[in-house]
Amino acid sequence: MSGVARTAVVAIEAGRLGRITVGDLRAVITASGARLELRIQVAGGDVHRLLDAGHAALQDAVVRRLRALDWQAWPEVSFSIFGERGIIDILAWHGERRMLLVVEVKTLLVDFGDLLATMDRRLRLAPRIAVDRGLDPIDVGAWVAVRETATNRRRLSGHAALVRAAFPDDGRTLRAWLREPSRPLRALAFLSDVPHHDLSQGRAMPRRVRLDVQPRPGPGTDRGTARGDGAAGQDRASPPRVGVAFRS
Repeated sequence: MSGVARTAVVAIEAGRLGRITVGDLRAVITASGARLELRIQVAGGDVHRLLDAGHAALQDAVVRRLRALDWQAWPEVSFSIFGERGIIDILAWHGERRMLLVVEVKTLLVDFGDLLATMDRRLRLAPRIAVDRGLDPIDVGAWVAVRETATNRRRLSGHAALVRAAFPDDGRTLRAWLREPSRPLRALAFLSDVPHHDLSQGRAMPRRVRLDVQPRPGPGTDRGTARGDGAAGQDRASPPRVGVAFRS
């Protein structure tokens, strides 16, 4: 079912993961009806904290936009209902129309399957979450607010049919709906007017540089040989071109 070699499956069952790739491990676990979640930790805390500044800035921009249109908005709303736990990025309420809005903020689109499952669960639980806050919604809307980047656009285009089936409303529909919410909304829309410095919060963005690694010429060696030119250079292992991604 997983398409993974039987020897790899046996190794996974025995807990011998030294030579197992993450792809094979994920395939076997998925075929078993489960889901693999990896958590990377560094000395200063979880890696996801490196992205908190950008996420918080995008979240703040959405909250300011909602409140400017007479919505009440609460960020980071936690819930625990019948063993289902989680955090809603933003929960918004339009008192006049008695409309509840569940907002998911995404600085980077990665796992579309997880996104759809997460939003489905939150929408299902949203009425109960609202009642616990003393609200009585008539309907519940959903908005996935995505940071406008070329990478996010490209990744969305590869899953457009899947995503639009779940979120048929676009940004133009969303803008009108936020002013007069009259029906349940299902929207995935990009935020293109958030200032870049608000997203970076003073943190340098990742940059990619390319280094040409060349051996240092030794005594009595001409430059052509040292750089691997000609037949003499073919006898030596040519130094690779190294791509280095780093944060400053």
